[in-house]
Amino acid sequence: MPTPAIHPRRPRAFPFAAFAIAWLAGLLAGCQSTGFGIANVGASAPASSVIYDRQHGLALDVYRPVGATTGPVPVVIFFYGGNWKQGHRAQYRFIGHRLAQQGVLAIVADYRTFPRTTFPGFVEDGARAVAWARAHAADHGGDPQRLFVAGHSAGAQIAALIGTDARYLAPHGLRPRDLAGVIGLSGPYDFEIAGYEDVFGPEAQWPRAQAVNFVDGDEPPFLLVHGTADMTVEAKDSRELAEKLRGVGVETTLVWLPEAGHLAPLVALRVPGRQPALLPAIRAFMHLPAKP
Repeated sequence: MPTPAIHPRRPRAFPFAAFAIAWLAGLLAGCQSTGFGIANVGASAPASSVIYDRQHGLALDVYRPVGATTGPVPVVIFFYGGNWKQGHRAQYRFIGHRLAQQGVLAIVADYRTFPRTTFPGFVEDGARAVAWARAHAADHGGDPQRLFVAGHSAGAQIAALIGTDARYLAPHGLRPRDLAGVIGLSGPYDFEIAGYEDVFGPEAQWPRAQAVNFVDGDEPPFLLVHGTADMTVEAKDSRELAEKLRGVGVETTLVWLPEAGHLAPLVALRVPGRQPALLPAIRAFMHLPAKP
């Protein structure tokens, strides 16, 4: 995916698989179609695509669980990253495919990016997608009472705000506690906004963009995953959010990916062997049985 330069620093190389090298090379060269084309090789198409916000023309893709199920399954709605400025759900087919392989109903949702909207428009879009999932998950075999919100990078910021700042779900008759959990991958939760004024507006509203400012004990459980060598979003963001959540008694799991960079969680979802702790951590967080 396009790497959000939230904390611009000198790039560092990481020992990814040959697949990851080709994928990253395509993205860094500005050829998104090549990069995501590589990532999506072999990934199943969604079972259905649904418009969840007609006013803004926003849609989501639904991936049904792979394998036999004995009843309604957990639901994961995933928000991609991309600097709050780019991205499309079709690029993340490999995420929906991998999550569906875990036996869950996976939903990958689009949201408005800059310049179509500015903060908090994309978070409001995310909340609308969550409300749709809550209302319609059962129609696709999902359990609306086990709805997890997940995201990578900018998408993790969206997911974390939905899970901490009650004002986003409130218009839909929901509270953060109505979620089964939040999964944040390489997320910015207390980050430097200078340089992103076009996205986040006047400085007076910047504190509203930081999930750490809204932790008060009404949050669902959190799973935070971060590479210790992330040069794009500082690992301290996940540490600080975990400390805040634990400080008010919220169940929080913090998973470090040793010497891993910003894209490591995405690479691990495409090639699980690169970070073998990731999928078991996600399954345990969702109370799914361990795979043999």
